[in-house]
Amino acid sequence: MSLSPRIPHTLTIAGSDPSGGAGLQGDIKTLSALGTYATNVITAVIAQNTRGVAMVHPVPAEVIRQQLDNLLDDVRIDAVKIGMVASREVAETIHDALLKRRPRWIVLDPVMVAKSGDILVDAEGIRAVREVLVPLADVITPNLPEAAVLLGGEVPTTPDAMETMLPGLQALKAPYVLLKGGHLAGAACPDLLATPTDSAWLPAPRVATDNLHGTGCALSSAIAAKLSRLPVDASQADIVEAIDDAKRWLHAALEASHRLQVGKGRGPVHHFHAWW
Repeated sequence: MSLSPRIPHTLTIAGSDPSGGAGLQGDIKTLSALGTYATNVITAVIAQNTRGVAMVHPVPAEVIRQQLDNLLDDVRIDAVKIGMVASREVAETIHDALLKRRPRWIVLDPVMVAKSGDILVDAEGIRAVREVLVPLADVITPNLPEAAVLLGGEVPTTPDAMETMLPGLQALKAPYVLLKGGHLAGAACPDLLATPTDSAWLPAPRVATDNLHGTGCALSSAIAAKLSRLPVDASQADIVEAIDDAKRWLHAALEASHRLQVGKGRGPVHHFHAWW
């Protein structure tokens, strides 16, 4: 497999994080650390830190539309990561803009459940993610609570339950589904990847750290960055390798996170662990 010789352009569509570990700020760090030129569209101004979210101020759909139109009219985007989308109007705005000027790769991180277990979007917002954005995406990266919300079922607690859940997620029409197993108990942290033809486990040991702020953002952005470097005729094996490589990068960022001392709660991963 030969990678694209030029520097890819990537886009994150997400809310903000003043502490810099998640959301737009965390995405931009990830996309930049992995050798792409990162652009962004903001969907919500969020007052949060490493201890939690205090306030969410959604950006109106028309403002999101203007951001997307102005960016996409000017900059060629190779891969986009979509984060939290709280309403059907915003989901449809993003869908229409990306369908009109579709990047080669679209990665959806269906952020719907807070680490506390609280549901962040209403029933209509959940339907919008499931019906509008999931079919648009090439890759979706739900964790176990998010997958349960998407399917209206129980949260899996075992690898066998994850395998049972996978066909329902595939039926939502995203070609690649990365079902993240970080919420499972135990020393292992396996993810289950479905492709158009099969499925496979991507095993990894659990990193002993509390620096978990923004891990889902980092992984989905890393996948977008890795995919953006693939050639147009990339094979399924190439795509699987890119997703697995993104997972390995996140593992290294978690292992290096002890070098950072950010905040009084769950700190961020070390996005730039390869440099400092």
